[in-house]
Amino acid sequence: MSQILCGPILRKTDAQQLILWWVSDTPCEGHFYCYKDNKQLLRVKLTSDALKEFKIGSHAYVYLLEIEHSLPTDCIIEYDLALKGLLSESGYHLKQYQPDICYDGQNRCSFIIKTQLNNLLHGSCRNPHHSGDDSLIAGDNKLASTVTNHLQRPSLLMLSGDQIYADHVAGPMLYAIHKVIKRLGLNTECLPDMSLENASHIMGEDPNYYQRKAFLPLTKTTKYWRNNQQESIFTGDYVHNHLVTFSEVCAMYLLIWSPKLWQDIDLDQMPKSNTHLAEQQNELKHISNFVAGLGQVRRLLANVSCYMIFDDHDVTDDWNLSAKWEQSAYQNPLAKRILGNALFGYWLFQGWGNCPNNFNSEFIASALQYQQQPIDKTHGEFIDVLFKFNHWHYEINSSPKMIVLDCRTQRWRSENNLKSPSGLMDWEALSTLQQQLIGESAVILVSPAPIFGVKLIEAIQRLATILGQPLAVDAENWMAHPGSANTILNIFRHPKTPQHFVILSGDVHYSFVCDIHLRFRENSQKIWQITSSGIKNQFPSKLIHILDTLNRYFYSIHSPLNWFTKRRDMAVDFRYTKQHNKRQLIENSGLGYLELNSDGSPSRIIDLHTNGKVTEFIHEDS
Repeated sequence: MSQILCGPILRKTDAQQLILWWVSDTPCEGHFYCYKDNKQLLRVKLTSDALKEFKIGSHAYVYLLEIEHSLPTDCIIEYDLALKGLLSESGYHLKQYQPDICYDGQNRCSFIIKTQLNNLLHGSCRNPHHSGDDSLIAGDNKLASTVTNHLQRPSLLMLSGDQIYADHVAGPMLYAIHKVIKRLGLNTECLPDMSLENASHIMGEDPNYYQRKAFLPLTKTTKYWRNNQQESIFTGDYVHNHLVTFSEVCAMYLLIWSPKLWQDIDLDQMPKSNTHLAEQQNELKHISNFVAGLGQVRRLLANVSCYMIFDDHDVTDDWNLSAKWEQSAYQNPLAKRILGNALFGYWLFQGWGNCPNNFNSEFIASALQYQQQPIDKTHGEFIDVLFKFNHWHYEINSSPKMIVLDCRTQRWRSENNLKSPSGLMDWEALSTLQQQLIGESAVILVSPAPIFGVKLIEAIQRLATILGQPLAVDAENWMAHPGSANTILNIFRHPKTPQHFVILSGDVHYSFVCDIHLRFRENSQKIWQITSSGIKNQFPSKLIHILDTLNRYFYSIHSPLNWFTKRRDMAVDFRYTKQHNKRQLIENSGLGYLELNSDGSPSRIIDLHTNGKVTEFIHEDS
């Protein structure tokens, strides 16, 4: 009996193209339909022309359905997927197979193509075993309350990084991952530079949960007092369950977006850890709560266009942070394979659906070689193609246009000190961005890391970098590298770039909003930095309260300290929240919700919370 293991996830819906993604345990046949007011608008047979298949195991097939269309805009369009073999030979439709995938009173999933983007959902940083609520459920509640209203209904969800935490995996999650690998027969691989004994620990024969740090690759230290010692390439605090194999990465994606595979997993059967028992029990509680909400998450992802871009944790915490780190990581065969497997998973589960046309024939041919013969040679060759690929960024054909930045693989490396943090984008990538902006009156820019961050925190990161400890405070921000900082700020100052910039960001595990304008210039560009982070993660509460207070004291809009920052000719005015005693930095888990005026400027900026409450960011004089 055929089953949809994950999805369907609605990936792209614009005036020309529709993309749907899902994973099944058998090859798929059937039809895709679109309706308006119960009248059929579109019927597409699932042939190889429209449907692309990528097999990742004996019982796991990833599908991407691409349809060129002329569907109507600014109205609610329903869709259905009828697959042969779902519960019967005749084929069942989605609601028959997954009754909870449609909203109350609806017989089908649906979407809307808006000619003018007036509202959207956005967020980042979804850690399954964090103690906070999964705020994608708040997004589902928002869609449920507006599903029949084409004006109020959000038309897209922008996930701006850390959709998975490949470097911070709970013991119960890793146990579930290995169960999924075995059940679906996901592809195996030979890991380079690893003994058979160590490989058995990694590959699941004797998983030895919470102990992977001992098997992760090392590099020689260059600190003068530790010349003969080695340190881990993967320096995160929680790498003891770091994902390693391609099959582990695939299984994690299947488990974070769908409740289906969890139904056959009994977490109580996981072996108890002697040394991490308290941690394991705590993680088990949070993972169980996470799983309980996955039905609503699946429904949200099936009924709103979902766009995605990676950040560090989608691969690993220190990913390309400095030129020195890159040298250590990519010259080590095992480290390179771990990074490559995470990027492989990102392409298949996230990047492919954003803009399939970005991936040329050479890229697809290498991927298909692996699919046809998943051996070490084709695996390594495709990973080399992934590392050379430089078009993860993309545009969304909306009004205003949305430009999604790749801040991870086009870094501006420091020439003076290889250990210093690299710029988030190099000169060539930023020059291309400027060309994309010219002629636009308004634009939504998606930067996983905030372009206009919290100055006090950036000062602390700068101090740590000077002391030679950039990894200790994750010292990567737009202002950390002079070249990328000056170039991006010059783009904002350019007279031919848009009059209205809305910047959507995540990464930092707290939310804030600031309004920016150029000093000493009339009718200058207006910029809004809107940061919503995390969906299921948050900054330590006591510490963020202290930083919030100090930042307001030292870096208020009229503070003379602003003249010592790279943004001295820009006035950065932070908004406050009524719900949190006029605080500016909010750590509560939440999903961003943005309403836009017709000129592309924000009219309402809030975070949605799973308990039904909202946090609204407003001006001091509002």
